[in-house]
Amino acid sequence: MYSLSSFQFTDHTKTNVEMKCICLFACLFFCSTAVHGQVSGLPEDVHITLERGRTEVRVDEKGVLYVNVSPEDAGRFNVRGSVRYSEFGARGDGKADDINAIAAAHAFANEQDLAVEADDGATYYISGVERTAIIQTDTHFGSAAFIIDDRDVENRSASVFKVTSRLEPFDISGISTLKRNQAKIGVSLPGPSLITVTNDRVRRFIRFGPNQNNGAPQTDIFVVDREGNVDMEAPIIWDFEQITSMTAIPIDETTLKITGGRFTTIANQAESQYTYYSRNIQIQRSNVIVDGLEHRVIGEGDQGAPYRGFLHISDCANVTVQNTILTGHKTYRTIGSAGRPVSMGSYDISVGRAVNVSFINCSQTNDINDRTYWGIMGSNYSKNLLYDKCRLSRFDAHQGVANATIRNSTLGHMGINAIGSGVLVIENSTVYGRSFINLRSDYGSTWEGEVVIRNSVFVPAGGRSVSASLIGGRNTGSHDFGYTCYMPEQITIESLHIDDSNHPEGYDGPALFADFNPEMTDTTYKEAFPYITTKTVTLRNVTTASGKALRLSDNPFMFRDVHIERKD
Repeated sequence: MYSLSSFQFTDHTKTNVEMKCICLFACLFFCSTAVHGQVSGLPEDVHITLERGRTEVRVDEKGVLYVNVSPEDAGRFNVRGSVRYSEFGARGDGKADDINAIAAAHAFANEQDLAVEADDGATYYISGVERTAIIQTDTHFGSAAFIIDDRDVENRSASVFKVTSRLEPFDISGISTLKRNQAKIGVSLPGPSLITVTNDRVRRFIRFGPNQNNGAPQTDIFVVDREGNVDMEAPIIWDFEQITSMTAIPIDETTLKITGGRFTTIANQAESQYTYYSRNIQIQRSNVIVDGLEHRVIGEGDQGAPYRGFLHISDCANVTVQNTILTGHKTYRTIGSAGRPVSMGSYDISVGRAVNVSFINCSQTNDINDRTYWGIMGSNYSKNLLYDKCRLSRFDAHQGVANATIRNSTLGHMGINAIGSGVLVIENSTVYGRSFINLRSDYGSTWEGEVVIRNSVFVPAGGRSVSASLIGGRNTGSHDFGYTCYMPEQITIESLHIDDSNHPEGYDGPALFADFNPEMTDTTYKEAFPYITTKTVTLRNVTTASGKALRLSDNPFMFRDVHIERKD
């Protein structure tokens, strides 16, 4: 595309050249639109035209967004390589609703592969109207502020921003079974893809406790190359004797970057029940970097519905969130599925069906040890999760994670909660949870694999007076979770200091294992669903503030066959 400013002609000649360039751009625009169609991600409720007049955005009575871009503006945007929200009518005064202008700017940018820039110093107000801005190009929020008002929303499940790919998912047929750790699937693909596979005739993660449920269909995710070779760093973890659905989600080769932005959510005032709000930034594209974002929450009152995560990362691979500040949400209570009062999980970070997701140098605005706020993160069906240089109140894997690493980080009052498989590594970190690692009892306290703890500090219950245990959980062997439950087969602990200086009277020292099953005290106890205990624990340089040695458990019978190897 030619830059109009480079032509040095008379006014009459210059006008003719400008018109030719505009006409050329218009032709390229409409040809591009015709080729891309809906594949480019233009929502059905957005229509773009390139007509003379002025660039404007309007909405009809059905909520359809009509965007007209003048040929002059279109040429200017294309030469510059970006669009700004103000150029599509955003006021940025913190009062006028700017969501339509924001969505229009992204829609045009997506069609023409242009970056999007917020206006420095602007404050964009986003009302509760149902409108999602689709992000498919680099977006620079910069120093701009965004106010997301959740006090009166049309659709609590509609994201404010959604990061998507131009590459369309497609179903895979012809594969009837898969095996755990299978190295290759029998298909070739257009390019590297994230595969999701389901057998809805098998139930896994049958939850136990006050939020009990009937489980979920067996699901797995993994990455393959164009020849169908599985990335064995995130292997297939289930045997699929039958496949009811299998989908390939193409992985973008380029990296999309989202930088800056100061977001504030005015919290909803809804009834305190499990009506989750998803007024967020949803990332459903692979190879994305979020850098320098801030999110705060204000206006939480006596009641409120929980949040699914301001950063919601799903159905993708290779996402990094770095240099980002987030906020824990106030904890509200309701009646759970078992008819008993429960605290509702409410998140600022959520990860689901995603592989290779990293959080680097991330923190939160509120005290990580303030128990009035729920733990900041939750995840399901994910693999290779990383915290590095983070100060956050919680790491959590609900319906399983395969491989997780926490390093150079500090975890607050809700600590590390996980079930899953593979290798769980915690190094150079401080944990303030009740246990150093809590294996979630509602999903069977299962970790099929290895745990490694190095060069770390454990402050039990944030320094409150408790009898400490390193590995917490509970499984009486009486509930079918949909899988065999395991404790970590191998646990290695090297250079761990336990700050148990504030301990109760009669304290015998910290326990390696909590009492996972108080009923199992001799050989007469029989588990209906056996719980496989740890085989080997290796200990080196484990110290305590109390001076008391690390002991096995309050229930030594249950762990009588564990081999303890001390290398001090």
